[in-house]
Amino acid sequence: MSERVFYGGQALIEGVLMRGRQGYALALRRPSGHILTRSVARPGRGGRRWSHLPLLRGLAVLWEMLSVGAWALAYSANAQTSQGDEEVPEPTGRMLWGTLGFALVFGLGLFFVLPLAASSPLERLAGSSLAANLADGLLRLVLIVGYLWLIGRMAEIGRLFAYHGAEHRVINAFEAGAALTPAAVRPFPLTHPRCGTGFILVIAALAIAVFPLLGSPPWPVRLAERILLLPLIAAAAYELLRLAARGYERRWVRRLVAPALALQRLTTREPDDAQVEVAIAALERVLAEERAAADPAPARA
Repeated sequence: MSERVFYGGQALIEGVLMRGRQGYALALRRPSGHILTRSVARPGRGGRRWSHLPLLRGLAVLWEMLSVGAWALAYSANAQTSQGDEEVPEPTGRMLWGTLGFALVFGLGLFFVLPLAASSPLERLAGSSLAANLADGLLRLVLIVGYLWLIGRMAEIGRLFAYHGAEHRVINAFEAGAALTPAAVRPFPLTHPRCGTGFILVIAALAIAVFPLLGSPPWPVRLAERILLLPLIAAAAYELLRLAARGYERRWVRRLVAPALALQRLTTREPDDAQVEVAIAALERVLAEERAAADPAPARA
């Protein structure tokens, strides 16, 4: 029996990136109104057995999504600054590494260094490392929710979140067997159990459970432990999301993922039909590439 393919993606600037079995495809609405589609190969890891093992496959997929997603986001920005329908410039390696580096430093500083620094005095006041670690985790959750709420109030981010909603709606329609048209897609929900927003929430929840087990070493050691354990916690969160996706028809699984779906209200907006058309174009490009790979054209004599 072939393994089920879980399609999904991310919002881009005036576009959507979709991930399939063979690779990725993006669709972008150019300033002229034309929809540009492009397929993107997956980074080669098919021959690496470790990349298909539990936990390790999560690390491989996360790095792949991070690198491809950063490239696609930069490419979508270039598409909006290009004149007319001229060829979109490729993002440079220096730009991508700079963007990734800034995002990682900013994320670690805001969601790990700041909560740890703010909660450390509680250990001295309460005489309990458990209380400090719990405060660290709860403050991290508050910062995540507050950050998503705050950036969602920006007009540009609100439009990005509308493409996020379009991506979810199209995937929901596809998985339900509905036609891929704006009218047929419209009734489907904006939330999806495999969303990256829920992934962030699962990571934060696992961190609350794991970090208190580390005890109360000196502050620099505590920070280093958190940073080093973060990839493993993220990989474990990925495995939990895979299990939830396979068992989502069960009521108790839906109840478990309900908080993640609720959080998605901060990162999705109601899309218009033009945005849904872009998400449909991205998914159809992925499906077309997979059909072509499964049934290659016969060689000419």
